[in-house]
Amino acid sequence: MKRSLQRHLSLVLGSAVLLAGLVAAAASFGLAYLEAKEFQDDMLRQIALLTRGQSLVTSTSHQSVSNNEGITDPESRITILHLPSDTVPTWFKHDLPPGLHTLNTGAEQVRIFVGSGQIRTVVVQPTEARDEIAINSALRTLIPLLLLLPMLVWLIVRIVRSQLAPITSLAKTLDEQSAHHPSQLQSNELPREILPFVYAINRLLERINHLMGQQRRFIADAAHELRSPLTALSIQAQNLMNAESLEAMRERVPPLRDGIERARQLTEQMLSLARTQAGTGSDSTVNVSIMARELIAEYLPLAEARRIDLGLDEIAPLSLRAEPDALRLIFRNALDNALKYTPVGGEVTLRLLPNDKDDVIEVVDNGPGIPFTERERIFDSFYRIPGASGDGSGLGLAIAREAANRLGGTVSAHARQEGSGFVFRYRQASYV
Repeated sequence: MKRSLQRHLSLVLGSAVLLAGLVAAAASFGLAYLEAKEFQDDMLRQIALLTRGQSLVTSTSHQSVSNNEGITDPESRITILHLPSDTVPTWFKHDLPPGLHTLNTGAEQVRIFVGSGQIRTVVVQPTEARDEIAINSALRTLIPLLLLLPMLVWLIVRIVRSQLAPITSLAKTLDEQSAHHPSQLQSNELPREILPFVYAINRLLERINHLMGQQRRFIADAAHELRSPLTALSIQAQNLMNAESLEAMRERVPPLRDGIERARQLTEQMLSLARTQAGTGSDSTVNVSIMARELIAEYLPLAEARRIDLGLDEIAPLSLRAEPDALRLIFRNALDNALKYTPVGGEVTLRLLPNDKDDVIEVVDNGPGIPFTERERIFDSFYRIPGASGDGSGLGLAIAREAANRLGGTVSAHARQEGSGFVFRYRQASYV
C-alpha cells in the first residue's frame, strides 16, 4: 500500500499537536497544583495573623477561651489553636520554630503554621484535604485545553486536505487530457513548492507533443513516399505478367528488380529514422579513428565502381562519447549522400579534426554543391533539392540530423572552400 501524503501529514501534525498539548497540559497542571499549594500556605499565614489579632483582643479584655474547643472550619478542615490556652495535641512539639511545617499525627499527615509571640497561634490543615483542593483547582485549568485538542486535530486534518486539494485537482485535470493532444498544466493556484514539479511535467508534455508530431509527420510522409514506388512495383509486376514472350519477360525483370531495391532502401531508411528518433542506445567511448577506417573499407567498392577517390584525412586519433550505432549511422548517410551526388572521377574525403573544446568530423566532396538557400532544408525528411539528379529519397541527411540531436551534437552544411563541392560537418563537445 502506497503512503498517503495527506494521511501522513495529518498524522504527524496531529500527533505533534497532541503531544505538545499533553506536555502543555502536564506543565499547566503541575504549575496550577504548585500555585494552589502556595496559595494554601499563604492562606494558613493569613488565618494565623487574623486569629492572632482576635486572640490578643480577647486576652486584653480578660475573656477566656476554652482549651477544649479550638476554632474549626469543617469544609476546609482547618483547625486553629492558641497556645498555651488551648489544649495541645499529643503530636505537637513545643520546640517547633515559627513557620510552616509538615507533621505526621499518626492517623494522617498535616500541614501547620506556627506563629510567634506570647500567644502562639497554630493553624492546622490535613495534607489530604490540601491535595484534594489543589488537584481540583489544577484539573479545572485542564478543561479548556483538553476540549481544544480534538478541535485542533480536526482543524489540522481539514487544513491539510484543503491545501492538498489543488494537487488532487491537478491530477484529475492531467488524467482527463486527451492522449493524442496533451496540453500544458495551469499553475495559477498551485503552491510554490509544487511549481517545479508542474514545470517539469509541462516540459515533458512539450517533448511528448514534439515527438508525437514527428511521428505523425513521419507516418504521413512515409505513406506518401511509399505510395509511388509501390504503385510502380504493382505496374511493373502487371507488365511482367502480361509479357508475351520469355524475351520480353527478361527485359521487364531488371526494372522490377531496381524498383524493389529502391523500395527496400526507402523502407530501411525509414526504419533507421524511426529507430534514431526512439533513441534506445547507450553511450560509450567510441574510437572514431577505427570507425572511420571501417567505413572507408565498407564504401570503397562503391567508390571504385564510380571511379571516385575515397580517402581519410586524420590529423590525430579521435575518440568521442556517443552511441556507436547512432554515430556510425551519421557518417554512413553522409558518405552515401556524397558518393551518390559526386560525379564520376570526383573525390570524397572523410576528415577527423580533433580540438580542445569540440571535435569536428567532415565529409567533403567536389560535387555540384548545394545552394545557400537550401542548406537548412536538406535536413528535412523527404526533402530533395528541385532538379537534383539521382534516385534518393531525401531521408539520409534527415536521419543524420536526428542521430546528431540524440548524441548532443550538431550537423551543418557548408560550401567547399577550394572549388565547387559540399561539406557535411558534425560537431560535438570534446570527450576527455
